[in-house]
Amino acid sequence: MAIPSTKDELISAINGRFAILDSALEAVPPDIADEKSMEGHAKDTMMSVNNLVSYLIGWNELVLKWLDQDAKGKDIEFPEVGYKWNELGALAQKFYEDYSAYSFEENRNKFAAVKDQLVSEISKRTDEELYGSPWHGKWTKGRMIQFNSSSPYENAKGRIRKWRKSKAG
Repeated sequence: MAIPSTKDELISAINGRFAILDSALEAVPPDIADEKSMEGHAKDTMMSVNNLVSYLIGWNELVLKWLDQDAKGKDIEFPEVGYKWNELGALAQKFYEDYSAYSFEENRNKFAAVKDQLVSEISKRTDEELYGSPWHGKWTKGRMIQFNSSSPYENAKGRIRKWRKSKAG
């Protein structure tokens, strides 16, 4: 899939990759969704499929936070307060913990809801706002959204595919 360069392409990428990922998640037996048998986001860690969904919820909520702060004219501390871009493994661990009290089904529902909220926020913006100028470093707002939504959805789908093969073998 080409890199989105318009609002409609970004929304299509998010919804399309989400649908494919959601189908892969649907095939995960709930009784093993919390089994830490998948390579984690931090070096030498393991995670569960439910942790992976938690990670995606965390990133989508973080993007919504960035958009909200931007809309209010506030400075944004990328990627998150207390974390640097070279500390994303630690941020992933935080996301796993943030949603650890929820079942796989609850987290899947949260993920769908936050994805829909993100699409709604993107819909309120123009192509110019999303792609007309740099927002963080050299990256536009649309590209930053894509880096932290549809791209991780694609990565997660691959992780699940690999994990399922290891479970079948």
